[in-house]
Amino acid sequence: MSRSQRSPLLLAGLLAGMGVAHFAAPRPFDTTIPRVLPGSPRVWTYGSGVAELALAAGLAVPRTRKAAALATAAFFVGVFPANVKMALDWRDRPTPLKAAAFGRLPLQVPLVLWARSVANGTEGR
Repeated sequence: MSRSQRSPLLLAGLLAGMGVAHFAAPRPFDTTIPRVLPGSPRVWTYGSGVAELALAAGLAVPRTRKAAALATAAFFVGVFPANVKMALDWRDRPTPLKAAAFGRLPLQVPLVLWARSVANGTEGR
């Protein structure tokens, strides 16, 4: 299997793993939900998990891959405020945890670009 064939499946695997994690251990995700959002953080956590699983499924199927990849890029942008909230909430944690929380923030850019490259069929080129 070529790199360009693996890339969408690897992205799907990342999303599927995170989607499952939202259900298996929801509490850490609940704490990242910005308070300005209406409703229970758990509903947002589960909704995000469902979205990640749906995006993973869409990426795995060639016929729906482009639309799912574009939606994935938008999803990565949409969850960025939760990552910012986590980093701010972890300012007083031990240095390795704080570094990990703040280090995640710039990683959203390559994730968005990865999803866009899958949508454009240019991954791995």
